[in-house]
Amino acid sequence: MHQSRAPCDLRADRGVARRMTSTDLGAGAAPAAGGAQAEKGPLVWRDMDQKALDDAYDQRVYAPNRDQVLGRYATNSEAVRARLGAPQRHRYGATPIEALDIYPTRRADHATGAPINVFIHGGAWLRGAAKDYAFPAELFVHAGAHFVVPDFINVADAGGDLMPMAEQVRRAIAWVHRNARDLGGDPNRIYLSGHSSGAHLGGTALIADWPALGAPPDVVKGALLCSGMYDLEPVRLSARSSYVAFTDAMEDALSTQRHLVRIACPLVLAHGTRETPEFQRQTRDFAAALAAARKPVQLVVGDGYNHFEMCETLANPYGLLGRAVLEQMGLAPA
Repeated sequence: MHQSRAPCDLRADRGVARRMTSTDLGAGAAPAAGGAQAEKGPLVWRDMDQKALDDAYDQRVYAPNRDQVLGRYATNSEAVRARLGAPQRHRYGATPIEALDIYPTRRADHATGAPINVFIHGGAWLRGAAKDYAFPAELFVHAGAHFVVPDFINVADAGGDLMPMAEQVRRAIAWVHRNARDLGGDPNRIYLSGHSSGAHLGGTALIADWPALGAPPDVVKGALLCSGMYDLEPVRLSARSSYVAFTDAMEDALSTQRHLVRIACPLVLAHGTRETPEFQRQTRDFAAALAAARKPVQLVVGDGYNHFEMCETLANPYGLLGRAVLEQMGLAPA
C-alpha cells in the first residue's frame, strides 16, 4: 500500500510522498488474454474501443472472485449482527425501501453524542442491500461512532433513472442529521463513506442543496469514497447505458467532478491497483481536480487489491480504509 496526498496537503506514510502524474492516471489496464493484443475497433473513449470501455465498467472482467468476496460481505455481516445484535431500523421516507440500519455505539459521549458514519453501498446501481454491508460496523461502534447503512431504490425499479437513488441517499443523510440527538449522535459530526456505485452516490450527496433538505451546507464533515465514478460521460458511453437511461441533464447533475465548488468537506479517495483502468482513472482524476481547486483531498491506493477486496479493508482498523476513516473522524482503534 502506498498513500499520497494531493498537492494542497502532500504527506504520506513512512515519510514518502509523491505527486500524481499522467502515468498514474492511465495505470492499471489488464493485458489481453494469453498476452495477445486483440485487434482494436473504433475509439469510443480516449484510447478505448467499445469492448475495452464496456470491460472497464464491468467489474467481473477485472475481479473474477467477485461472487466469493460478495459472499464474504454477507456472511461477515451476519457474524457482526450475531455479535452486536440486530440494528435499529428506521424509516427515512415514504416508500418501503426508504429505511436504514443503525448500529449504535455504547461508547458515546453523553454530553455531545457520538459521531456518525453513513455508508452508501454499491452494486452497479442495480443490486445491494443494507443488511449485507454490516461487516464494517464493529470498527465504528468499538471506536465510539454510530454506523448507519441506508437502503434505497435500484435503477431498474426507478425505470433507468439514477436521480431517485441520489435523492433518497440525500434524504437519508438529512434524516440522520434531524434525528441525530434522539439517536445519541452528534449532528455536527456526520461523515459519509461509500463504495463503487455507492461512492458515486455519496459524491452526489456532497454537491446537494442541503438547506433545501433542512440541513446546513456543511452537514457532511468528511467523506471517504472508494472505487467510485465522478464523471458520467464515459459511463454513459459504456454498456451500462443498456440499463441506465442517461440524459444530458442526469449526466451533468450527477457528475460530482463538474461541481467542485459545492464540495464543503475534506475527502479521502481510494482505489485498488487491480481495479479496472477506468475506475482507477476516475478516482485519480477526481483527486487531481480537487487538489487543483484547493480542496482538501487524500488519495489512498491499495496495491494488489481489486474492486471488491478494497471495501473489505473498511472493516479492519489497521486496513487501508479502516485506518483512513478513523483518522478522518478523529477516532482511535478500539
